[in-house]
Amino acid sequence: MTELNWQKSSYSSAGDGNSCIELASLGAAVALRESDDPRTVVTTTPTKLRALLRSIKAGEFDHLAAVPER
Repeated sequence: MTELNWQKSSYSSAGDGNSCIELASLGAAVALRESDDPRTVVTTTPTKLRALLRSIKAGEFDHLAAVPER
């Protein structure tokens, strides 16, 4: 893979900056990686990424973060 211009949100940069999602443009695609594991890269389209972000903001995945009761 060629050298990519990875970017993370300014919101992520405000914290410790060690656990962020970074994005890079691949022409018609978007590459994503987690800053603490930069060797693993996932690609998608801008349309699918936009749909994912809308779903996250709408809380559609909040149930996955729930801690089970013991």
